[in-house]
Amino acid sequence: MSEAIWLASYPPGVAATIDPDSYPSLHALLLAACQRHHDRPAFDFLGATMTYSEWERASGAFAGFLLETLGRKAGDRVALMLPNALAYPVAFLGTLRAGLTVVSVNPLYTPRELQHQLADCGATTIVIMENFAHTLAAAIEETPIEHAVVARLGDFMPMPKRQTFNFANAYIRRAVRPWRLPRFTMLQDACRRPASAGFADARPASTTPALFQYTGGTTGMPKGAVLSHRNLVANTLQCVAWIGTRLERGSEQVLTPLPLYHVFALTANLLTFAAIGALNLLVPDPRDLKRLIATMRRARVTAMCGVNTLFNALTKRPDFRALDFGALKFTIGGAAAIQQAVATRWLEVTGTPLIEGYGLTEASPVVCINLLEQTKLGSVGLPIPSTEVSIRDDGGRPVAAGEGGEICVRGPQVMQGYWGRPEETRGVLGDDGWLKTGDVGSMDAQGFVTLLDRKKDMIIVSGFKVFPNEVEDAVALHPGVMEAAVVGVPDERTGQAVKLFVVRRDPHLSESDIRIHCRANLTGYKVPRLIEFREDLPKTPVGKVLRKDLR
Repeated sequence: MSEAIWLASYPPGVAATIDPDSYPSLHALLLAACQRHHDRPAFDFLGATMTYSEWERASGAFAGFLLETLGRKAGDRVALMLPNALAYPVAFLGTLRAGLTVVSVNPLYTPRELQHQLADCGATTIVIMENFAHTLAAAIEETPIEHAVVARLGDFMPMPKRQTFNFANAYIRRAVRPWRLPRFTMLQDACRRPASAGFADARPASTTPALFQYTGGTTGMPKGAVLSHRNLVANTLQCVAWIGTRLERGSEQVLTPLPLYHVFALTANLLTFAAIGALNLLVPDPRDLKRLIATMRRARVTAMCGVNTLFNALTKRPDFRALDFGALKFTIGGAAAIQQAVATRWLEVTGTPLIEGYGLTEASPVVCINLLEQTKLGSVGLPIPSTEVSIRDDGGRPVAAGEGGEICVRGPQVMQGYWGRPEETRGVLGDDGWLKTGDVGSMDAQGFVTLLDRKKDMIIVSGFKVFPNEVEDAVALHPGVMEAAVVGVPDERTGQAVKLFVVRRDPHLSESDIRIHCRANLTGYKVPRLIEFREDLPKTPVGKVLRKDLR
């Protein structure tokens, strides 16, 4: 490793490295957890639970269905278009056990978006929630899909709860519109019989692709990051090494409000917490704050992961503030920058710190996590075990401590490349293993990384660099502001100007109020030239503000 100045800042008990080859495959890691914790509940979905032994049994049956009924071969891709429900972990683990590659698909895709991704990845099988099957029906003729496995919300629930949710699911489906798929099997039927006596779990090489994780598409059409079994095993063990010092194996309960088709939730929640035998509380729709809070009220939540917009919305609700947070050990925020005002308010409400981390799809995704104790506000933390981080200028040269530059990463969690895009892969991934993230940050003398912004989002005002995150963070400190987003717009005089979009918390908030606040908190060239009030801001399904839409 290069000079790892951050190791001196590591908390006691956290090793400098992990062994990414301690498990031969990702499903071997998960099956080991199933065997160690077989009687413990692994997942809770709206009050219905699935134990680790039930997860192992159902996933094995699904693996047998893929191989023995559908005749799928090693290396084939299986698309999962599912929300957070019991069907997701079953289909995910079953696909891996069959030696196939999972392709994560956003259930909210339009037919055009779905067609593009399925054609790009070449998946011949898709597992899809019944509610979204009409989208597939509209696109299937233009895709390589040969067979669909249709799931219902009530799958793997005990009777009569399953009947209740299946009825509600069918009602929703009819309300959307009927769907017709030429070749499909219901997931519950696919898992009804166990695999044959001759079935054996696949034993792929560790470099075999386990997952195609498509980037969020904020820079254009999504492209698939190829994450191997070794990549995901490594990132899981890195996360366990970092947070495991605060957790008790076999007794934790983690809230999972972010969708598992997003790699942050997949690794930080499903994989990491399954590895230590925790119970995952699956939230099907994080926008339904009432139901999310109800889940927290009935469960002893000891950890949760989320994004800034979710934490911001929760802390402003009286029913959330009234909860008992006595069991909560920590909360980790990622996927987008955490605003200091939100982190401060979270600590005031819950009594526990909001711990910011940093990652990206191309790194499986976790790169840095802040200290669980004595969190350094404004920082995304330290590089996790077996991870190198270097801050470099536009010429690729390392910069001095405290200076800004592009964040570059090397470690066993870094992707193999983009599926079918060798030129784009070479543009970000060097032969020496260093990944250019496209993110701008700095590292201090103790090794703490601060995320400044995306290179593409940086605004140049008369030659001065303005990072939207910094302006948004300052604006969010105003008590009359609910949400804020900043973009650069063309300006004849300064090249670019700072434009601010605001969602009011105080209906009487004016442009003048915001300008006065900004002048008191920002250097003159960073103060927004243009201010626009909106009822809401465009976001991805996981809550990241879409600056490209605002531009």
